[in-house]
Amino acid sequence: MFHRLLVCAAVSLAILVPAHAQSYPTKPVTIIVPFGAGGPTDIVARVIADRLSASLGQRFIVENAAGAAGITGSARAARSAPDGYTLLMGPMSTMSFSPTFYPNAPVHTLKDFEPVGIVASAPIVIVGSKDIQGNTLKEFMASAKKKAKLSNGNAGAGTTSHLACVMLNARFGLDPAIVPYKSSGAAVADMLTGTIDYVCDQSTSVMGQVSAGAIKPLAVLAPSPSAALPGVPTIAQAGYPGAEMVVWNALFAPKGTPREIITQLNAAIGKGITDPAALERFAKLGAEPPPPADRSPEALAKIHAGDVEKWGKVIRDANIQVQ
Repeated sequence: MFHRLLVCAAVSLAILVPAHAQSYPTKPVTIIVPFGAGGPTDIVARVIADRLSASLGQRFIVENAAGAAGITGSARAARSAPDGYTLLMGPMSTMSFSPTFYPNAPVHTLKDFEPVGIVASAPIVIVGSKDIQGNTLKEFMASAKKKAKLSNGNAGAGTTSHLACVMLNARFGLDPAIVPYKSSGAAVADMLTGTIDYVCDQSTSVMGQVSAGAIKPLAVLAPSPSAALPGVPTIAQAGYPGAEMVVWNALFAPKGTPREIITQLNAAIGKGITDPAALERFAKLGAEPPPPADRSPEALAKIHAGDVEKWGKVIRDANIQVQ
């Protein structure tokens, strides 16, 4: 009799546990990257997809859906069934800027997604042409203010490299000619020839040229020094506190995805981003996993909302508009 009671109790407990939590995932999972292949967000997505596949026993497939500054892929992910089988690798630019730039877009990043977890982050780095005078940020600022034709390149209107330097130019009292390019690579290429003087871009976009000594890293816009850029001061250490900008890539699920699945994915991300192979790939990119305090879905929700508010103000104050 006692044995029967134990069996019944076990069956009852099994019934109480949602079926999706017991079995997820039972088929391949798609991670949508809202930009083309080969960029920082795509690379981060592929690194974590490998780790999630190994941890959860199903293939995690990266699918690129570029267009409309990330809106196309984000909207597709948001419209997917909230069952954990379609996820979004959301870059900070799309997730934080689009509510202000595109208020009538078919997706609202704060309202249409469940935060899962930050996968990797990278600081914005102020880099200058080798032709500029000075090797520190203050030396550069002093020479920049005396230069008749100062120029600042970016990866296009509304990108992180654009907004970072909008913020910094206002903070520094600089009024350069702003030169938009179609990509970070194109901006850096012109900086190598001295056509433009400086760029503010994420470390993942400039690490190769910094490592080669082809451009000068002046400061990282991060609250703490970057392990990928030893010896490069933070923006506060360089004398300009309060001008931080850290770019993140995070996993999101469609609104309504069961909490049990979110928790399972978050735990797998936490395991994956501390894997030595992942850490090595991130280091080569100039990226790193988030600190433990920033790894929960709740932490991502807070960071995301804070960045929407912070950069929304920068966009409105500078009257930045994109088509």
